[in-house]
Amino acid sequence: MMSPSSLFLIFALVLNPAVGYVMPDGHTGKLPSLGWNSWNAYHCDIDEDKVLAAAQALVDHGLRDAGYTYVNIDDCWSEKTGRVNGHIMPNMTRFPDGINGLADKVHGMNLNMGIYSTAGNATCAGYPASLGYEDVDAGDFASWGIDYLKLDNCNVYPLNWTDQFIYCTQDRSDINLTANGTCTQQLDPDLAPAGYDWRSSNTYERFTRMRDALAAQKREMLLSLCIWGYADVYDWGNETGISWRMSGDIGPYWNAVTRILNINSFKLNSVNFWGHNDADMLEVGNGNLTFEETRSHFAFWAAMKSPLLIGTDLTNLSQTNIDLLKNHYLLAFNQDDVYGAPATPYKWDWTWDPYSPAEYWSGASQMGHLVLMLNPSNDTAQHKEAVWSEIPGLCDGSYEVTDVWTGQDMGCLQSYSAEVAVHDTAAILVGKRC
Repeated sequence: MMSPSSLFLIFALVLNPAVGYVMPDGHTGKLPSLGWNSWNAYHCDIDEDKVLAAAQALVDHGLRDAGYTYVNIDDCWSEKTGRVNGHIMPNMTRFPDGINGLADKVHGMNLNMGIYSTAGNATCAGYPASLGYEDVDAGDFASWGIDYLKLDNCNVYPLNWTDQFIYCTQDRSDINLTANGTCTQQLDPDLAPAGYDWRSSNTYERFTRMRDALAAQKREMLLSLCIWGYADVYDWGNETGISWRMSGDIGPYWNAVTRILNINSFKLNSVNFWGHNDADMLEVGNGNLTFEETRSHFAFWAAMKSPLLIGTDLTNLSQTNIDLLKNHYLLAFNQDDVYGAPATPYKWDWTWDPYSPAEYWSGASQMGHLVLMLNPSNDTAQHKEAVWSEIPGLCDGSYEVTDVWTGQDMGCLQSYSAEVAVHDTAAILVGKRC
């Protein structure tokens, strides 16, 4: 007899074969997740007070009403010493009401609660993880009122759970090592033979075990795969979760933004409803990113239809950055429930360059075509022009144009040009013909 989770998955695939994993209500997970995650702001220095302060800030800043509804605890929320009677135990010093008590308070603000684990033997910070305990953990998460699970990919060291095509993340060497459990090993699809089916891999098994465990619960919980773009997840990710990390970790500096933007520009065919390349958490408000770099970062994450998870101390966020995160046009594009595809590069020669990624991007939406023009130069402003006939879906003629940053109606234009500052992005919405 088939398990309830297997029956559910078959039903989901029949209901929507193009996108794979569909949540029971047929809507949750269709669009990129919006919310806050604790890691970039606090790393392991996390507790209930900080989570509740972030939740309250989402409400007070109007971010919840703009769509940011997930409040996600990242690594380090549990006791580090190990499981108790087979269960991961929350750290009751830092979370005195338990995760379930915290979830009740977050739900009381009309927000959703997220939590973190790893499809390995320990989390990235060395706390208990879920490999081999998927049913137990999924049941606990459901009983605690969890709505979202980020499942990371660290510390997969027993021989029976590794795969043949791996490299050691400690020295980052791209060498086909023997799986010997001496370091954190990750899959590299470039090392696999042509046509290799990653659905037969142990990595696929590790992540789909949690998918099945979550699907067997009575509570609806989103699954986000933090798999760093390995194991050709673009091919099978939306059979498994609603998003999948497509790169290594982001950092609060410009080269991290352009590196991820460059990688994702080659991988966007996998993005549509119920399945999104996760470009990692937002660094808005962090580090030394300039105003121009910050808004370019946010614009492209929104345009690529990445999940938008704010990763900063919301209690200290400037009004300028709050307004950026609430930009009506970019959020509407990211959350469009009619057009599922992301913006993609045009007028581009498919050159791989992590320091100077594709500069011209466009994508269709209910409001019109979003057009972004990036200046990757480190020292010189650049003249950029959007020529309608070069943009997929448009042709010569005149169109109504709106400045995405200011909301200003630019009138009926036959093209659009701008002087774009260093690391800035010109952003327009091209509407109806006129």
